[in-house]
Amino acid sequence: MGRGRAIGQIGRLAAMLALAWAAAVAPAARAQSEPVAAGRPGVHEGVASCGGSSCHSRPAPSGLTVRQNELITWQDPHTEAGAHSRAWKVLTAPRGEAIAQKLGIGPAERAPACLACHADPALAAARGARFQISDGVGCEACHGGSGGWIASHYALDATHAANIAHGMVALDEPKVRAARCLDCHFGGSAPNQFVNHQLMAAGHPQLSFELDLFTTLQKHYDIDADYVARHKAVPGAVKTWAVGQAMALERMLTLYGPRTPGGAFPEFAFFDCQSCHRTMASSDPKWRPVSEANPARPIPVGQPPFNDENMIMLSAAAKVAAPGLFQRFETDSRAFHVALAEDRGQAVAKAQALAATSRAMADAFAQHAFSRAETLAIFEALLSSETAKRYTDFSGAAQAVMAADTLLNAMTAEGAIDRAAAARVRPDLDRAYQAVRDPNAFRPAEARAALQQVADKVRALK
Repeated sequence: MGRGRAIGQIGRLAAMLALAWAAAVAPAARAQSEPVAAGRPGVHEGVASCGGSSCHSRPAPSGLTVRQNELITWQDPHTEAGAHSRAWKVLTAPRGEAIAQKLGIGPAERAPACLACHADPALAAARGARFQISDGVGCEACHGGSGGWIASHYALDATHAANIAHGMVALDEPKVRAARCLDCHFGGSAPNQFVNHQLMAAGHPQLSFELDLFTTLQKHYDIDADYVARHKAVPGAVKTWAVGQAMALERMLTLYGPRTPGGAFPEFAFFDCQSCHRTMASSDPKWRPVSEANPARPIPVGQPPFNDENMIMLSAAAKVAAPGLFQRFETDSRAFHVALAEDRGQAVAKAQALAATSRAMADAFAQHAFSRAETLAIFEALLSSETAKRYTDFSGAAQAVMAADTLLNAMTAEGAIDRAAAARVRPDLDRAYQAVRDPNAFRPAEARAALQQVADKVRALK
């Protein structure tokens, strides 16, 4: 299976986890772009301001420096590449309407609880004349309000640094990109930017995030000589993956305290869904709990486990690429799990400590140059029999499969392994994807067996 099919497999999993209810409806074609007045820092001028065949809406990628068909990619009605443009439209679909009705928030397409992530969340005062909520997650939701740079960023003497200084978001930097993506693909501090347990109980799909994967699915640019000449960062897939894992855990832990309600129950969105949403006890004397003990989570039986998908990935990455932080991370992780079963105040304090360690790891990974040997070592650590014992939950196993594909694609793209060798791993990776296709049918032993087959092939690549 080639890289195109591999991305298709990743895309299907991502769609299931994070974009499962996206309808294949593209917005109307944009009108020819008109000049926009300069000197409006922070103003979101709207998707239409990026259009025009001389800008970003050519029918084909024929630009000399950038593709110039970026809007066409964004509008793709059939693939994950166009999911952002469909984000508002899905609110009007039956599932969106049903969720809003259950929550009693009025029409979903006008509800702040939905629009903070299903549209550009720019405040009313920061919306230009052509800004439209119905554009969904438009260009400026990610790249930042263009009022301060849209009239100058295409000038012959324009520089990436100048664009950033005028308000463009530095998405070429993995930490910056992860922070922007996580605002919606996990949650942020802004109002309504968090999919809590109440939303999921009403029918919102479970969220999952992997920075390199989501970058690949939304990619509308080429890393070529011109890209490098404009002094943009070229971090590579492995660094992007590692930084994304650290930033995701840091965000989860940072929000754990503030986003936990003051009632009798915790915010269950932070915990593993399948630990509760499984078959309950029966009168059958042969019945056994479906959940499995996780050796890295020292918690009592019956205690809901915190979602540790990113912790598992980071443990493997830190052991190889940030050994100075590895033991600190392991100690902080275990202390956090222990505190969850003992005292809320202690749990919040331990979460803050682990978040600080995660930030340090993100910084370390951002400065690290990952070698072929290190990538293989991380691969081996993720798929080792010791780590496999931690794949007791759907989220962790799904992250492992995505990580395996990301790392394999990275080594193939960089020429670290030949395509024929990678092709020999693909059938086993396909079987691993099948094992995490459906959270309702997830069986830990089957997932571990599938990952073991991948591990056996990867060891042969050394």
